[in-house]
Amino acid sequence: MDGNGRWAKKRLMPRVAGHKRGMETVKTITKAANKLGIKVLTLYAFSTENWKRPQDEVKYLMKLPIDFFDKFVPELVEQGIRVKVTGDIDGLPEATQTAVNNAIRDTESGSGMILNFALNYGSRTEIVNMVQKIAKQAADHTIELKDIDEQIVSKNLMTGFLGDLSDPDLLIRTSGEERISNFLLWQIAYSELVFTPVLWPDFTSTTLEESILEYQKRDRRFGGIKK
Repeated sequence: MDGNGRWAKKRLMPRVAGHKRGMETVKTITKAANKLGIKVLTLYAFSTENWKRPQDEVKYLMKLPIDFFDKFVPELVEQGIRVKVTGDIDGLPEATQTAVNNAIRDTESGSGMILNFALNYGSRTEIVNMVQKIAKQAADHTIELKDIDEQIVSKNLMTGFLGDLSDPDLLIRTSGEERISNFLLWQIAYSELVFTPVLWPDFTSTTLEESILEYQKRDRRFGGIKK
């Protein structure tokens, strides 16, 4: 989700106004994705690099999940949407941690789409942590070196709880930026990528559908050749 700050700047508004509007877009796209039958929607909400932003902006971004979940969780429960988080929750301010953990708890019985927030998340850190976990398992003889394969790696990543759904079919990046920015580097090995010039606050259910239609035109061979 990119372009909140630029959306606000174009309207001569403070950057936080863009973030506030962006959270409304999260609600819109969550409901649209669930309606379309998408099984997992992962939203890159706050990266490990975002701590470098101005302190006032970071404080506002940490407050957003509190307001967001307070108002939106009842709708998520009603629609059977489950909240999950990929990232270092323990590194968040206490009030933000509480809001996140409460949302996960309150929606855990849902049987619909998983709304997965990448929060305080960075893929390189995730990969380093995965290597450390597997190294410890090998040192403890829980696993043997010969047992380490792609499945073991995936299981020990932060998205391991998603099982067979941990690798996205489609990655969408908004605002015209055309880079990955440390997002799910292992998991998107064969994802289709769609880059749109639309700023996140202007992203609509129609934009989502257009991105999915673009994905459906792709010829996914996963390194092989279709007969």
